[in-house]
Amino acid sequence: MNSLASSPVFEARTTPSWITPAEIGLLGAVWGASFLFMRVAAPQFGAAALVEVRLALGALVLLPFLWRARAQFPLRIWPKLALIGAINSAVPFVLFAWAAQRSPAGVGAICNSMTVLFTALVGFLFFREKISLRRTIALLVGFAGVVVLASGKTEGASIGWAVVAGTAAAVLYGFGINLVRRHVTGLPAAAVAASTLGMSTLLVLPFAIAQWPDHAISAKAWGAAAALGVLCTGFAFVFYYRLIARVGPARAATTTYLVPLFAVLWAWLLLGEAVTGTMLASGALILGSVAFSQKAK
Repeated sequence: MNSLASSPVFEARTTPSWITPAEIGLLGAVWGASFLFMRVAAPQFGAAALVEVRLALGALVLLPFLWRARAQFPLRIWPKLALIGAINSAVPFVLFAWAAQRSPAGVGAICNSMTVLFTALVGFLFFREKISLRRTIALLVGFAGVVVLASGKTEGASIGWAVVAGTAAAVLYGFGINLVRRHVTGLPAAAVAASTLGMSTLLVLPFAIAQWPDHAISAKAWGAAAALGVLCTGFAFVFYYRLIARVGPARAATTTYLVPLFAVLWAWLLLGEAVTGTMLASGALILGSVAFSQKAK
């Protein structure tokens, strides 16, 4: 999941009651699958090369939105877009891909769900936003969940560094959301995503070239990389923006709760990855803290 879409505010529209839950569920399933695809492709591509493919394909899917709004993107804002792209896409994607080489798919997804809480913490520490007692408690519980997750092992191997990488990515998403709110408010969200993904593609390119694998990459890994870029990064963003436009960012953000559940489910069904007690305990703590923080005050 990319956090960029959670910043704009849109007007909700009236639709049949069953459509929104169905779309939220579908989006959670698609973004949950992104961690499965990283788990499949990252060992063969390596982190930088996989992320380059993901970014390039995602940017291509979203390019029509940027082209349509190109008059709203003067040259002076492109350095800001490059910075946001690095913080909100390039580096977090690399961290998650690196973690996918070292831990089950569900681990990265559980860490990703901390984005909501880190957004509040970053706003409080760096942008003088208020943070409620409810969210302070939620942060403490969420951090406890991260500690529990980092203490776990899979097949006898520690996943601590993978948890650190995933948590760092969620922290960067927290910075990214706050930067978007302050520097690109009023621009079309899909066009902003296209521009930041495009800038991220250029930023990661030298590292991808330097680290491109010298062995043949299997068709299975290429298929996972293509699905990650086209489906989970490109089309999912478009789908998410349409959902935000209809129901608003707060309700659309409930996909946060579904992503790790689907990630664990897909990995169990398709890769045979075990669901450990540590993952269940940490997931309950983190997702519970996020849900608690989002309740009406």
